[in-house]
Amino acid sequence: MPSAVPHAAFRSTPGADAPALAPESGERFARVALANLATEYPHLLQHLFASDADARPPRALHPVFWGSYDWHSSVHMHWTLARCLRLARELPSVARAVAHFDARLLPAHVETELAYLRGTGRASFERPYGWGWLLKLQAELELLARERESARRWRDALAPLADEVAMRLLAFLPRLDYPVRAGTHGNTAFALILALDYARVAQHRALARSVAERAHTWFGRDRRYPADYEPGGDDFLSGGLVEAVLVRRTSDDGRFADWWDAFAPAPEALARWLAPVRVGDARDPKIVHLHGLNLSRAWCWRVLRRSLPAALHDPVDRAIEAHLAASSAAAVEGDFVGTHWLASFALLALTDAPSGDQNG
Repeated sequence: MPSAVPHAAFRSTPGADAPALAPESGERFARVALANLATEYPHLLQHLFASDADARPPRALHPVFWGSYDWHSSVHMHWTLARCLRLARELPSVARAVAHFDARLLPAHVETELAYLRGTGRASFERPYGWGWLLKLQAELELLARERESARRWRDALAPLADEVAMRLLAFLPRLDYPVRAGTHGNTAFALILALDYARVAQHRALARSVAERAHTWFGRDRRYPADYEPGGDDFLSGGLVEAVLVRRTSDDGRFADWWDAFAPAPEALARWLAPVRVGDARDPKIVHLHGLNLSRAWCWRVLRRSLPAALHDPVDRAIEAHLAASSAAAVEGDFVGTHWLASFALLALTDAPSGDQNG
C-alpha cells in the first residue's frame, strides 16, 4: 500500500478548468487502483439467485468488474486507473495499467457482463450508481483513446455494455416520477451527472436532453434547501450539493444564478456544507462513507464555485481546502473498507472540470 499522500499533492486551483494531476499523485492513485482491482475477497455481491447454478464466484460472474469489494467500486476504480493514464503522463505503473486493461477489457469478458445484466430479474442491477459510473468510465476511455492508441480497443470492447446502460437509463428516466435524494448509492442526481458527462463526450444527444429535462422537472422549483438536515450517518454524498451540480451542468449562467438565489440554504444551514464532517471510525464500512462525503463536497464546491455569488468565493475556497485536508489521505491509506473506493472521489475533486467539459 502506498505511503500517506501529503495534502499538498492533492491541491488544485479552486475553480480552475484545466484538470491537473502531478505524476507522483497519479502514481499513488494508480497503485491503489491496481491493488484494489486485484483483490477479489472480501467481496460484497449484489446477486439475484434463480437457481443453485447461479452460485458462482465474483470472477466468474463478472470477468471485467471483479475485485475492489463490489461491482460498482470495481467500475469506478477502473475509471481511476484510466484517468491516471490520461492525466498523469509519466506513470511508473503505466505498463501494469495497460496490462490490466488488456486482460480485463476483452470482448468476451464484456459479453459475459452484458449477458449478466440482461438476465431475468436484473433490470435494476446497479441502478443508478453503477450505471452512472459505467458511463463515466466509458467517457474516460473515449477521451483516453483520443490520445493513446491502445485505449481504442478498451473503449470498443466496453462499448456494448455502455450502450446497454445508456439505453436502459433512457427508458428508465421517464418512469421515475420522483428523484432519490439520499446521500448514498440511490442518489439520482449524482448518477445523472456522471451519465451527462458520457452523453456529452459520446455526443448522445437523446440522453443529454433526457437528463436535462429530468433535472429541471425534479429540482427546478426547489427552495431554501434544508442543508441543516445533512449529513446522514453514512452519507458519502450531499443530496443538496449534487443536485446543485446537476442543475449547474444543465443550465446557462443566468438560469443557474436565479435558481441558486432561490435554492441556497439559510446562512446557518449553509455553514454546515462549508465545514468538513468528522469521521468517527474509518474502519467501519458505513461510517467511513463520511470521508467520501468530504471528498465529494470538495468536488461539488469546485464545480460550483465560479457560478456562485462573489461573496461565497473565499468561504468556498477555504471549504475545498479544509475538506481535502480532512479526508484526502484516507483515499490512499487505511482499511480496505475505505481504500477500495475513496481514491475515485479524491480524483473527482482534483480533476473533474467545473464546466463539465472533460476535454480540458
